[in-house]
Amino acid sequence: MIGLLLAETPALPLDEAGKYVAGAYVVFLVLIVVYVAIMASKLQRMERELRELATFAEARADSDQAAPGRGSEGQSISDSLATHGSRGGGA
Repeated sequence: MIGLLLAETPALPLDEAGKYVAGAYVVFLVLIVVYVAIMASKLQRMERELRELATFAEARADSDQAAPGRGSEGQSISDSLATHGSRGGGA
């Protein structure tokens, strides 16, 4: 019964179908633009947070170097690896 109804319903004329196709393309384009805008705002937020963290890390590194009597406590891992690696002679 349903198959007969679908078989008997005429297809949309091309002048009317074109409106729906154009509308679908417009909706798709709007969705793409919204997605790109959301991703751009997330990227900007992450870059801002990374800049803040880098500033915080630099300030902490500067304060660790300026603090007297800290010894090797203020040394970073990369600094200690560089000093120990240069003495060891290797494999």
